[in-house]
Amino acid sequence: MNIENPIKTTIEEIRKVLNIENVIGNPIETDEMLLIPVTKMGMGFGSGMGEGKGQNNMGGKGAGAGGAAGIAPIAVVVVYKGVSGPEGVKVMSLKEPDHLSRAIREIGSAAVDIMGQGHKIMSKKGDCTCDDEKEEKKK
Repeated sequence: MNIENPIKTTIEEIRKVLNIENVIGNPIETDEMLLIPVTKMGMGFGSGMGEGKGQNNMGGKGAGAGGAAGIAPIAVVVVYKGVSGPEGVKVMSLKEPDHLSRAIREIGSAAVDIMGQGHKIMSKKGDCTCDDEKEEKKK
């Protein structure tokens, strides 16, 4: 028994799905920006072959193959028209953040807030050593 044909057919069908147009989607253009969808893809594949005999010495051979592919959106690349350089391109995630990412983001936001408040307090006391603050005092 030849298992090559079911495997070959399954692989050919999966290859039709797994192409670059399904990972980086067609751009969507508006007046102000260009949106480029980005996805992730996964694939699973399996095959098998066997032979058996039952009662009365009757039996047969069998073979099979199967596979699956999945596509999920993960991000959108936003290119702003008329804005040059890195400021004109943003990558916006479409995934739900996990618990660790959410905690890191919240800690980062809190740290920035605390540093901003500390800067204001130090500026009022005159203890700030920032170059911008020194220039302001000279004027």
